[in-house]
Amino acid sequence: NRNKSILFYFNLLKCTSPSVMINLQCPTTQICVSKCPERFVTYVEMQISTKHNRSHWAYYRQFCKPSFVMPKKSLTEILLDEDCPTAIFPSKPFLQRCFPAFSTDNGTLTVGNKTTFEDGSGKTRNVMELRAAANGVNRLLKGRSIGTKVFEDYSTSWFWILTGLIIAMVLSWMFLILLRYIAGLLFWIFMLGVLGIIGYGIWHCYREYQKLQASSTSELTIYDIGIQTDLSIYFELKQTWFTFMIILCIVEAIITIMLIFLRNRIRLAIALLKEGSKAIGYIPSTLIYPVLTFILISICISYWAVTAVFLATSGTPIYKVITPGGQCVHENKTCDPEVMQIFNTTEIYKACPGAMCNFAFYGGKSLYHQYITIFQLYNLFAFLWLINFVLALGQCTLAGAFAAYYWATKKPDDIPPFPLFTAFGRAIRYHTGSLAFGSLILALIQMFRITLEYMDHRLKNAHNKVSKFLQCCLKCCFWCLEKVVKFLNRNAYIMIAIYGKNFCKSARDAFNLLMRNVIHRVAVMDKVTEFVLMLGKILVAGSIGILAFLLFTQRIPMILKGPTSLNYYWVPMLTVIFGSFLIAHGFFSVYAMCVDTIFICFCEDLERNDGSTEKPYFISPSLHGILIKKQLVPREQ
Repeated sequence: NRNKSILFYFNLLKCTSPSVMINLQCPTTQICVSKCPERFVTYVEMQISTKHNRSHWAYYRQFCKPSFVMPKKSLTEILLDEDCPTAIFPSKPFLQRCFPAFSTDNGTLTVGNKTTFEDGSGKTRNVMELRAAANGVNRLLKGRSIGTKVFEDYSTSWFWILTGLIIAMVLSWMFLILLRYIAGLLFWIFMLGVLGIIGYGIWHCYREYQKLQASSTSELTIYDIGIQTDLSIYFELKQTWFTFMIILCIVEAIITIMLIFLRNRIRLAIALLKEGSKAIGYIPSTLIYPVLTFILISICISYWAVTAVFLATSGTPIYKVITPGGQCVHENKTCDPEVMQIFNTTEIYKACPGAMCNFAFYGGKSLYHQYITIFQLYNLFAFLWLINFVLALGQCTLAGAFAAYYWATKKPDDIPPFPLFTAFGRAIRYHTGSLAFGSLILALIQMFRITLEYMDHRLKNAHNKVSKFLQCCLKCCFWCLEKVVKFLNRNAYIMIAIYGKNFCKSARDAFNLLMRNVIHRVAVMDKVTEFVLMLGKILVAGSIGILAFLLFTQRIPMILKGPTSLNYYWVPMLTVIFGSFLIAHGFFSVYAMCVDTIFICFCEDLERNDGSTEKPYFISPSLHGILIKKQLVPREQ
């Protein structure tokens, strides 16, 4: 390819395909050329002209594959083999690629003084189609450029990203330790910290909005620029910052209102968090368990992905008969490429002159090949089942460890040695069936939801208003059902860890227990405690996010100088924020499971014991006094 530094597309019109941005590749043959074509010529026109003057072929062949030396093939063969473009049109090199030479004639877009042209396959195309194809290539180039720049940013800032994630892990661990001693003060730190972070975001958005007020592009909107692959364009619009500011103001107001109206319930949640902190302090190994869950989930994902790839690529190449005119009794029949040398002497060729045996697709007609789609669905279902089983195993293991803490008469002396490992072994040995059954129910519901989403996607254009309404109702119902089953399963696993009964009996007992405490259970545990822990997650992710923002935008060069050659500072910043939130979620999820277990055990404790010498309470006196004072569970004197 010496002196051939320009890329030429055989059929630029194919670059309008939606798959261009997905695959980052225009689905047409591309070759290197020394110059771009300068006039309109179709392959058929060239064949006719070459009979009188060989120079026409000499000019056209520079845009064909080097191995193609004589223009003897028919148009149908050219379309199948793609040895040459079916047509060329005036182009100019741009970004080392041949793009149509657009010009404007009295306000009309033209190419080579034409508004319509032949595409070489018998169709008439207009210039607007050609411009759409050129825009598709531009988006492709932008997508590739952004991908390269994002990769460069990761390679430049990986050390700082890793450092931020480590800081997030240390910060989460510190919060969990401090919750044991200063849970009330730490909650106010959470609250003020979150409100402060959101407030800083509101102030920053307002400042950026004020800066763009005087800009020449201040009147542009997101609707004006449309969908762009370069996301930095959106941050140059004042509408973007105004939208962010409004969203943050709404979030700030919602959090403030919730804090005001839930202040009494928050005190109960803080008391439970203190008790949970003691449990985690006595069983610190529970903080490491999320790592095991992450490893097991990674194995499940790898198993599913490898199996899906092997299923998708299993098959044999299928060849079919292709004829130039398409009017043949043998059209689309399967053929054997091994007999290509004698194909011209077969009955197929005699009945259909010019027929060829070309590759069609990978597949097969055996019983196995007919059921590959079923196997893929089964693989997906197995993946959902395994993921839910791993999560159920973690919940049951943690519940067993924390239940061992709660039911210890004298803490920590009566806590059995290695409670986490003991609970894990007990769950594996005795409760595998119960965990598998509970995760099976959840996997079935999730499979139904995925099926509904797939049907909605496939039949989107065929829906009428009634079917759309029913589809939305079904999706909403299954979403609610999934949430309810997750809630019941979680409490059933706690009862399994406490009593060792099967799933159905444990789910029934957990449901009856929760119904006897339904108001306080929903108000205190599921919402308020989750809200308090969510504030902690937001504080961890937000703190690391602000630090990353100041570092990657060079706002604190005198204190700490970060990478100076980033293309998009938001790439590593968002990565750090998202990773920090996941790390904080992993740590605080242990806390949530601890609080849930303690609350279930407390409800059981109140129903089984009366605080007398014969039947003493297992809960700490301080927490017992707070919860009884709030009349969490009605008691008969």
